[in-house]
Amino acid sequence: MPSVAWWLLTLPFVAGAFLPLQAGINGQMARQISSVMSAALISFAVGTLALLCIVLAQRDLPSGEALRNLSWWHLCGGLLGAFFIATAAFAAPRTGALLFMALVLAGQLAMALLLDHFGWAGYREAPVSTGKLLGLVLIVGGVWLIQRG
Repeated sequence: MPSVAWWLLTLPFVAGAFLPLQAGINGQMARQISSVMSAALISFAVGTLALLCIVLAQRDLPSGEALRNLSWWHLCGGLLGAFFIATAAFAAPRTGALLFMALVLAGQLAMALLLDHFGWAGYREAPVSTGKLLGLVLIVGGVWLIQRG
């Protein structure tokens, strides 16, 4: 396997480190405005505005034809993001940051195992192995230990 640039390893690490912070901020906002779904909407609106500014600054708007050629499932990423944001705003303050993120990580890795094994969603096929399954079992065991507290 070729060496991966340091920034390509650092960027996902930093993005992952921001997830519990984002969940906490959104949970506090939900409490402040007494609405999980409104907090998720505000969070998405701010993110959408930021992305719109970046896309406009880069002059990188997709063509109408490119938009028309999207399949229905291409739009599901936004729905999945909305589900995550709403779930984080609701569940993270109730479970705590560590347990919430351990559960998120376990869910991410379980789905990643399936995506890689079957080559779904554009990922290259990489069959499930004993080592990968054992790694996932260890993560789930970690969730159990964290939950027992």
